Amino acid sequence: MNEILALSGLAQARLIRKGTISSAELIDAHLHRTHAVNPQLNAAVEVLDETARREARASDQRHARGAALSPLDGVPFSVKDSIEVAGTVCTAGTLGRRHAPPSSCDATLVARLRAAGAIPIARTNLPDLLFAFETDNLVHGRTNNPYDPARTCGGSSGGEAALIAACGSPFGLGSDAAGSVRLPAHYCGIAAIKPTSGRLPRTGHIPPPSGWIEMLWQIGPMARRVEDLITLMPLLLETRWSKPPACQRIAWFTENAIATVTPETTAIVQKAAESLADAGMIVEERTPPSLDQSYDLEMQLIGPDGGDAVRQYLHEIGSHQTHPLLDAWLAKLEPYRTNLKGFAECWSRLDQFRDGFSAFIQDFDAILSPVSSTPAVPHGTSIENSIFRGYSYTMTHNLTGFPAAVVRCGQSAEGLPIGVQIVARPQREDVALHIGALLETALGGWQPPTQ
Repeated sequence: MNEILALSGLAQARLIRKGTISSAELIDAHLHRTHAVNPQLNAAVEVLDETARREARASDQRHARGAALSPLDGVPFSVKDSIEVAGTVCTAGTLGRRHAPPSSCDATLVARLRAAGAIPIARTNLPDLLFAFETDNLVHGRTNNPYDPARTCGGSSGGEAALIAACGSPFGLGSDAAGSVRLPAHYCGIAAIKPTSGRLPRTGHIPPPSGWIEMLWQIGPMARRVEDLITLMPLLLETRWSKPPACQRIAWFTENAIATVTPETTAIVQKAAESLADAGMIVEERTPPSLDQSYDLEMQLIGPDGGDAVRQYLHEIGSHQTHPLLDAWLAKLEPYRTNLKGFAECWSRLDQFRDGFSAFIQDFDAILSPVSSTPAVPHGTSIENSIFRGYSYTMTHNLTGFPAAVVRCGQSAEGLPIGVQIVARPQREDVALHIGALLETALGGWQPPTQ
């Protein structure tokens, strides 16, 4: 059964259709695994034993009567605790929502996965109101990295990444406004994608869709294997993908003039580029323009009011005490406080930034880069300026709005996963994931934790 748990969700679904395993058996195995690893990881804040088993029985009944099954029918998935699942409390990791009423309906993307026969199995941990690059809050506590419990799993979709990496769930849903899907995937050695801005609905997400930050914040799928992301994206988009795209020209870079990456990270990005060259692509080391503006632009777009809107929202929902990581995040926004004229100037710089990047990528099918400047860091250190600025590598593509995927391509000397970020043109998630699949095949992708 451990071998089955390590398979992709797509492979698990094939076993159900073949009759090798029932959905009930698969769900039971995942529930057992989640309960076994969670005391050390604290990745799942709620395990949906009863409803998951009930939905598994319904899947097995569909199979028994010969009904047509979707590619993921009977397979479990997990959901970040900022995305609503009917009948459960969505806390967003903040005290003001600890006793919120259960959600009356699923978030749109949860509903689409359910319609495809997939089964919610757990809600996963996150930072206080999602504002941290590591997962710790006053409601559920801290989540540990499966590869080293002394290190963070990342944030804000950290519990999601940790549970998937530890085989408690084959895939799930996270969300990303500055790297919150991609960074945890990098830290935990799994695959993930932030879709093109606005391409997937964020209905049923806490905080809800609103304001200018909406262009930065996307829900995205996370999985151990890229083939699951390739299956999930069309289901979430309610569209079809045809044959794999043809990719010929690739750019790559390792420095953005904001934060210097570790030598191991540089070597792994370069190795990823070389593997695509070996596959017959034209690969060129080229740095897009204006990357050095990524950090300041992202921070000003999030906090032109110095974080006052976030503080007001917290007050309105009753979060009168907040986690120190959230407080530190908001403090970093204070220098970006501006007036209407300053905010207009910021938007002008953003337009120029996006224009320059759009012109650059016209010569390439995709761009490879680091996900962050380091592999997973010790708990409590993500807020340190030298580390925090390293998250600018993901912030770049919340600004551009381009789809950005992550796949594990190597590891550090300590055995910590190191991912590579793959960026494609708008609405070409298929290109980013096709290249991700090639890198996964060449360089190994997810590897089981030894902890």
